[in-house]
Amino acid sequence: MSEVTFTFRVDEVLKAEFSAVAKSRDRNAAQLLRDFMRDLVRQQQEAAEHDAWFRRQVQIGLDSANAGNLIPSAEVEARFAAKRAATRRRLEASAE
Repeated sequence: MSEVTFTFRVDEVLKAEFSAVAKSRDRNAAQLLRDFMRDLVRQQQEAAEHDAWFRRQVQIGLDSANAGNLIPSAEVEARFAAKRAATRRRLEASAE
């Protein structure tokens, strides 16, 4: 991979403070900036991948609902009422 120079202006105090922080981490400023750039690019890629995954999951759900694969709300309420009751019983049993 070829390297190129990335030049930008920064406040003198910020540069000195950043260089001091880099030195305290046994790195130079350029190494820290490269690490930051790599991390930022990785985070953006992960966010984009998650967004694409989430959109696919939503579409799967919409397609399923449009195909009529639905659970009546009364059935959902009954299932979760049973789960809440079971959880309460376990909590009460463990408190004894």
